[in-house]
Amino acid sequence: MRTADFYYDLPEELIAQDPLLDRSSSRLMHLDKKTGEIQHTDFKHIVNYLKPGDCLVINDTRVIPARLYGSKVGTDAGIEILLLKRKENNIWETLVKPGKKAKPGTKISFGDGLLIGEVLDIVEEGNRLIQFTYDGIFEEILDQLGEMPLPPYITHKLQDKERYQTVYAKNEGSAAAPTAGLHFTKELLQQIQDMGVKIAHVTLHVGLGTFRPVKVDDVENHHMHSEFYVVEEDQAKLINDTKKNGGRVISVGTTSCRTLESATDENGILQAKSGWTEIFIYPGYKFKMIDALITNFHLPESTLLMLVSALAGKEHIMKAYEEAVKERYRFFSFGDAMMIE
Repeated sequence: MRTADFYYDLPEELIAQDPLLDRSSSRLMHLDKKTGEIQHTDFKHIVNYLKPGDCLVINDTRVIPARLYGSKVGTDAGIEILLLKRKENNIWETLVKPGKKAKPGTKISFGDGLLIGEVLDIVEEGNRLIQFTYDGIFEEILDQLGEMPLPPYITHKLQDKERYQTVYAKNEGSAAAPTAGLHFTKELLQQIQDMGVKIAHVTLHVGLGTFRPVKVDDVENHHMHSEFYVVEEDQAKLINDTKKNGGRVISVGTTSCRTLESATDENGILQAKSGWTEIFIYPGYKFKMIDALITNFHLPESTLLMLVSALAGKEHIMKAYEEAVKERYRFFSFGDAMMIE
C-alpha cells in the first residue's frame, strides 16, 4: 500500500485558520461506511445519528501551553522549544529550534530566569532532553510563559486559549488538542445524555507526531510515535457493558479510537490499563471495539487519513473528501467534522 494512494488536492483557503464562535455550528458530513452514502448537516444535529444505549467515548486530555521562547544563557541567541513528553525529575523530551544552538550542556533562560533549562542529551529525531529548574509550581510557570502549540498549518494567532481545548478537557499533558471534541458544547453533551446516550472518557496525551507527514513510500514501513494513555476501571466497565447490551461504541476522535483499540484484547474486551501506544491503524486493520467515529478532515497522506480509510474503506473516504472540497468544507484542526458509521 503506497503513501501516495492517500493524497488529495486541497486548496489552501479551505484550511480553517480560526475557530467558529459557536463550537456546534460547524458543518457535519455523515458517511455510511457500508454504502458510501453521504449526508450534509450541522454538527448540532449529530443527535439525529445517535440512539439511546449508545456510548460516546471522549478523550479528556488537556493541552498544555507547551511552546516556550527563551535565550541561551550568556548570549542573546533566541531559542524556541516545544515540550513533547514529560520524563522524570523535571526532565522533558523537547523539540528545539534552532537545534545547533542546543548542544548538551547548553543552558536556556525563559522569562528572565523564571525558568532555566539545561540540555542533557540528544535523542532520536534530534529531540533534546532538557532538565528544568525553577522556584514554585512548574504548571503555573508554564501557564505564565508558554504559548499554545498550534499546528504548523495554522498561521493566525489564537485569541482565546480555551478554544484550543475541549469543554471537557481535564488531564494536562497534550502537545495538541483532540480536535474532534472541539465541536461539542456543554449544552449539546447534556442533550445527548438526556436522550439516553452514555458518555465515557479515556485519556490519551496527543503528541506532535500527529502532524508528522509519512515519509516512507510503503505505508507498512512507517513507524508511529508513542503516546501515553489511561483507561480507568469504571470507564472500561461502562464501555464493555454498552457492547454487551447491544449498544454502539462511538469514538470521538482518532485519539479515543487509538486508545480503545490499544486497550481492547483479542476477545473484544476493553481492559482498564495505562501505558504507551504506537498503534498504527491503516486499511486491512480489523477493529476490535469501535463501531463509529466522529472526526475532523485530515491532512493528505497522513496516518489519520489512513485510520479513517481503515474504518470506511479508502474508496469511500477519498470520494467523501473530494465532495468535502467541492462543498467547501473547512479542513483540519479548527475545521468541520465527519461522522462515519
